[in-house]
Amino acid sequence: MLPVSEQLQILTRGVVTLHSEKELAEKLARGQPLRVKMGVDPTSPDIHLGHAVGLRKLAQFQELGHHIVLIIGDFTAMIGDPSGRSTTRPPLTHDQVMENAKTYTEQAFRVLDRSRTEVVYNGDWFADMPFTEVIRLNARVTLQQMLQREDFKTRVADGTEVRLHEIQYPIMQGWDSVLVRADVEIGGSDQLFNILVGRDLQKAEGQEPQVCLTLPLLEGLDGVKKMSKSLNNYVGVTDAPRDMFGKLMSIPDELMPKYYLLVLGEEMPTGLHPMEAKKTLAARCVTQYHDADAATDCLTDWDLRFSKRDLASADLPELDLPEQRDLISVAAHAYRVAFGLTKSNGDIRRLIQGGSIQLDGEKISDPKAQPAWAAGQVLKLDKKHSVRLR
Repeated sequence: MLPVSEQLQILTRGVVTLHSEKELAEKLARGQPLRVKMGVDPTSPDIHLGHAVGLRKLAQFQELGHHIVLIIGDFTAMIGDPSGRSTTRPPLTHDQVMENAKTYTEQAFRVLDRSRTEVVYNGDWFADMPFTEVIRLNARVTLQQMLQREDFKTRVADGTEVRLHEIQYPIMQGWDSVLVRADVEIGGSDQLFNILVGRDLQKAEGQEPQVCLTLPLLEGLDGVKKMSKSLNNYVGVTDAPRDMFGKLMSIPDELMPKYYLLVLGEEMPTGLHPMEAKKTLAARCVTQYHDADAATDCLTDWDLRFSKRDLASADLPELDLPEQRDLISVAAHAYRVAFGLTKSNGDIRRLIQGGSIQLDGEKISDPKAQPAWAAGQVLKLDKKHSVRLR
């Protein structure tokens, strides 16, 4: 293993909370592999780059010789993590969760080394837990302690309901740490409360408490809200190469240093033009989740479409015209169908007035225009989005 100081330099990069660095240094100094835990609830069948932030940190521990324990929350997923939620999550059945888990774990191994990862399901211990044990666990925490959580506190203050089963979630996550004897637990910054509960339960069971390591939440493509499939601002790890590349090229410039740090695990190179920095990031991600040939193809296609402005030869998404054929309706339809983006009429008027929208290279300045649409024409919507009419 590397010296403790070098390990700490790698492992603390990009971290929000480390409780505590002294404890982690002491554990590392023993020279034995640490048991590093992260729990994931497969509430959907696919993972995106926001989920992969924690997996990347696990991979760093793994590369340094530590033992990874990936907990699939087949039982906790039926409750749904209330962290950061303003309402109760809709319940899932166990069958739904297990179906999601099949693809979820496969996708996790695009980041982690499968041969060195221990995968466990918390349903193995929760499904048959006697009610007396549930009561015993509940006795370890107080209602006041649970209501110190910011999300619960906010919901109570707003008069929004907090269901009692949600209060069980931090206790169950903490009990996972006891049963796998975690030395370190990794989670998003919204997970700190849950991880600290795990420390308390470990102490009560006579175990050495785990180190809490939390990571930033990755903003999505809108640059504002947490990356989420429900908000359609995500980059999926199974997205097709060109889709992945194109989405990453739409990231706001100011988020680039954070994406380099959280998605690639390194500092953004200095002196790069923002466009070159994005192209490098996008190509590296495509290489990681697909291969180098796919990344080269994406770069070539991007340069053809946007750097060389040769849209006539480019491989563009094809679009069938909607029933309403005015420019605003067609442009809104193109954004929605080809790129999954929602643009208001006002947004599109501004693009037209700014000269962004072009048909076969000719700017259209009239928002009410109804061009003589024809198959094969290229409709350019903005600098990054163009379609070919079918």
